Amino acid sequence: MSEQPSSAQNIKLTPQGDIAPTPQNTPAAHLSHSVMSRPQVPSTLSEEVGEDDEEIPVISSGAAAGLAGLASNPAFASLVQGRLSSLVGRSSGYIESLPAPVRRRITGLKGVQAEHAKIEAEFQKEIFELEKKFAEKYRPLYEKRRALIEGSREPSKDEIEKGEKEEDEDEEDFDSEDEDEEPRPRERIPEPTAEELASAPKGIPEFWLTALKNHLGLSELITERDEEALKFLIDVRLSYPTEKPGFTLVFEFEEGAKAFFSNTTLEKTYYYQDEVGYEGDFVYDHAVGTEIQWVEGKNLTVRVETKKQRNKNTNQTRIVKKVVPTDSFFSFFTPPVPPEDEDEDIEEDIDEKLELDYQIGEDLKERVIPRAIDFFTGKALRYEQGDGDFDSEDDDEFDEDEEDSDDDEPRGSVRKAPAPPSGNTPASHQDPQECKQS
Repeated sequence: MSEQPSSAQNIKLTPQGDIAPTPQNTPAAHLSHSVMSRPQVPSTLSEEVGEDDEEIPVISSGAAAGLAGLASNPAFASLVQGRLSSLVGRSSGYIESLPAPVRRRITGLKGVQAEHAKIEAEFQKEIFELEKKFAEKYRPLYEKRRALIEGSREPSKDEIEKGEKEEDEDEEDFDSEDEDEEPRPRERIPEPTAEELASAPKGIPEFWLTALKNHLGLSELITERDEEALKFLIDVRLSYPTEKPGFTLVFEFEEGAKAFFSNTTLEKTYYYQDEVGYEGDFVYDHAVGTEIQWVEGKNLTVRVETKKQRNKNTNQTRIVKKVVPTDSFFSFFTPPVPPEDEDEDIEEDIDEKLELDYQIGEDLKERVIPRAIDFFTGKALRYEQGDGDFDSEDDDEFDEDEEDSDDDEPRGSVRKAPAPPSGNTPASHQDPQECKQS
């Protein structure tokens, strides 16, 4: 009976003669830096070559230096990285080299995985239904919040007591971070008199404008022109479309916004694909926004460029006006659309815009709407950019220079953006980016 060859003997070699280390090609990120940065030369070179010996090519010192310089070139390194990255996920020949019974078992495992994917999809859909169920439980709280913001009611005694308890806990956390400072006295606001209520502004002015500006991403989208319209924003809420999976962001405006557009509400709906993705999550498909009915001359998403043109023959001048797009938060309601013609540069640019657009929508849904008061006061900024941990293994990649370091925090500590005492208030017009400075 012939001896069955070992699995090692069945493994195919790469064109270079190396055994593939894994069933799939190893990503370039996992390659040794020394392999990519230096030319490979024999460790020993024989001065005499026998008749039966194969001549080994010798790399001269000049050629080696040239190759080393080429390897250190950023453009060349990027090219190599791109070529190697394109091989990731492709078969290295390992699976095909296995005996037929083993390959058949692998096919069976794929069938088991297919059943797992069905259950995973069912799980994700159940989670989504649970999300919608709890959205209905949140609804009465959001209605109470809106009433306080627009001034249709005053807070109850119970709400004040719970709010004061929350403020006490926030102050304790803040004081514990500033050990050198003495605890600040906690202010208790007495119930206002009828005269004070009559003279005070209605509700909480510019609540949503302030909350949006205190979001580090949204603040980049809001221009000074946008603020004139956004100060009339009285509610931002979440709903769910009935026709297919997704979510809708609803922006409702007061009567004052009619100076800019006739819409009472502006909506943006993000739709998911019908089938879940590889990792079991819903996959973003496309977004649809409300068409804004702008008042003539008030379109915040465009600007008018005025240029003078001189006629070469008559030497007369004329004024030419051209309408061009400009940065505006309200462009959010006109989501980017992938181009019909295939162009790698355009596709890469549109992919970035689509990713940013969805991230903004997801942040509004998951963070800003549920915790609007924390974004209004600035408390949420203390938790922005909070994942500042560095692995100790990566410390060797950075040169230590204690004289030039302005970081007084312990190595490896979580760095959180401090919040200003009053956040980005309507009166201060503070740039939220300033709150990131430590």
